[in-house]
Amino acid sequence: MSFEITLPRLGWDMVEGALASWLRQDGEFVRTGELLFSVEGDKAIQEIEALDSGYLRILPNGPQPGDKVPVGTLLGYLVPQEQLASFRFPGSDLPDSPKQATEAMKVVEPALVTSQEQAGAPSGDGRKRRIYISPYARRLAESLGVNWQMIEGSGRAGRIMAKDVEAIATLGELEAPIAAPISIWQPPPVQPVMPAPALQPATTAARAAMSPIRRKIAEHMAKSAHTTAPVTLTSEVDATELVSLRKTLKDDAASNGQAVPSYNDLLAKLSAQALLEHPLVNARIEGDEVVQLATVNIAIAVDTDRGLIVPVLRDVQTKTLRQLAQESAALIEKTRNGTVSYEELQGATFTITNLGMFEIDAFTPIIDLPQCAIVGAGRIVPKQVVVDVGTGRVEIRQMMVLSLTFDHRLIDGAQAARFLQRVKKFVENPYLWLVG
Repeated sequence: MSFEITLPRLGWDMVEGALASWLRQDGEFVRTGELLFSVEGDKAIQEIEALDSGYLRILPNGPQPGDKVPVGTLLGYLVPQEQLASFRFPGSDLPDSPKQATEAMKVVEPALVTSQEQAGAPSGDGRKRRIYISPYARRLAESLGVNWQMIEGSGRAGRIMAKDVEAIATLGELEAPIAAPISIWQPPPVQPVMPAPALQPATTAARAAMSPIRRKIAEHMAKSAHTTAPVTLTSEVDATELVSLRKTLKDDAASNGQAVPSYNDLLAKLSAQALLEHPLVNARIEGDEVVQLATVNIAIAVDTDRGLIVPVLRDVQTKTLRQLAQESAALIEKTRNGTVSYEELQGATFTITNLGMFEIDAFTPIIDLPQCAIVGAGRIVPKQVVVDVGTGRVEIRQMMVLSLTFDHRLIDGAQAARFLQRVKKFVENPYLWLVG
């Protein structure tokens, strides 16, 4: 029997997702375990494997790439060879065979509909043409004031896509021509005194639906702001020794062809040691209980073209800098190219975010629930620093600012200050973590 292909649930709180793309063609034979399609969820794009073998039949009037649909939505079928000839899409009069489906998938340029039959009115045989439009394209048409019923779609089976709406929108609004009024002579009116022109409201430059990732970020950040009692402490840190250590590691890694530990890797290792000494910062609130966690899993904030994503380095307290460098480099690459898995985004106990590359000195990072703290790193910049108060000796030192935001519901100010002080100590003397 045919195997239904539905939109999977990628995370426990996922209720909808977007069909990113089909990885196989309609009518193509697919084996169990082969990649079938990709889904854009709340945080990442996940490639989905086929759970059975068969010929792929994509639902002609089903979700199109880019459409957001609820979990469990039917996308298509995997049809055994012996049933392919007799296969019919349930409840549909659209093309059923792979050959017919291929013909139906021919792409045409979006165009205005000019005939009554195309617009959905009765055709010569008395039937109305069914018009298919993706939910996103319909919302886009409504926001742009475009009459989508007057568009010929370029999608499968004539489905109207967002690009069709945008193409028509550039031509101007679809309006019926207005008959010219009959000209009747009137005596010239007395010219009134014209009032000052009214102030015009700001015009809308663009309007678009939030992506699933952007919507999830918005929900998560708002929940954090409304749930936690955030307080931010900042401390200027002498990172001269840290810069020297990284240069040594970089030179050594280059000669051995190994991954170079980044400043985030170094901060992760040093923060992990401080978290072991201050376990309350590595805890979370669950109901009326405080749960202290045995492992240190540190999330690293990564800027991508889809938005902010935070993959997780696990068991940081047990790994060497070389191991962290290799794992983080691979994880960040997967995050940026969209292949990071949901499992690699879960389970963080602490987060590091770094805006130093944007020449930011200090900022207020937002706690990523259910964690209770996050540290933000600013840029490292050379400054004149008094190193000997007695003699007034001044040196050029590599200085940076660390910003710790913590949840005051769980952590008191003095506890947070002691933790930040310990991280500062490790940054200024990065070899201390070797001896604990």
